[in-house]
Amino acid sequence: MTANEVALLVGCGLVAGTVNTLAGGGSLLTVPVLVLLGLPGTVANGTNRVGVLASNLVAAWRFREKGISEFAEALPVLLPAAVGSLVGALGISRISDAGFERLYGLVMLALVVPMLRPAGRRSTQPRPRPSRGVVSLIFFAVGLYGGAIQAGVGLAFVAALSYAGYDLVRASAIKVIVIAAYTTVAVAVFAAEGKIAAAPALAVGTGFAAGGELGARLAIGGGERLIRFALAASVVALAGRMLGFY
Repeated sequence: MTANEVALLVGCGLVAGTVNTLAGGGSLLTVPVLVLLGLPGTVANGTNRVGVLASNLVAAWRFREKGISEFAEALPVLLPAAVGSLVGALGISRISDAGFERLYGLVMLALVVPMLRPAGRRSTQPRPRPSRGVVSLIFFAVGLYGGAIQAGVGLAFVAALSYAGYDLVRASAIKVIVIAAYTTVAVAVFAAEGKIAAAPALAVGTGFAAGGELGARLAIGGGERLIRFALAASVVALAGRMLGFY
């Protein structure tokens, strides 16, 4: 790799890691860049997961260091999301990729309105949360998409966690833990299959790790307002890409 290619991957990883921590969809930048640099699509996908893992691990550590530790809250959603991910991966071959992406783009656009809604005055009464069965069903559906497509799944995680009663900062902290757990397994699989290019993975992973640190700091410092803005911007960008506007 040339110095310019390394710099490009570090820079793209920084942007993607920050976007992923605040919202989601950062891999829509890094995977195409890896392909443009000459990696086959499957290798680009596997190599990118090293960066995704790095950013989520760093972000989870930063959230924990700042007193936002959500490991206990993340555990109950791991199993239904994992089962959904398995079903999604097995079933995606029966669904048209183009049709599914257009449908997902429309769903993402529909989420802009609730994400932009101001937090408003907090009630003194605790907000009721959906039942455990409903929450499991929601995260099964999120895992279903994650297993089938993956790109932008962070947006769905935050939306589901917000619906389940978490504020956006805590939702982001839970999201990075869950995605880190998934991605650890994915990296092991891609490595065993020889689908990770070491040098590009190191470069993009360095950028992603820095982005995870920056994104977590911004989330903690900016709170719900910043995260809501980042979510809305990511949703519009992702939906436009999937609907074929650019």
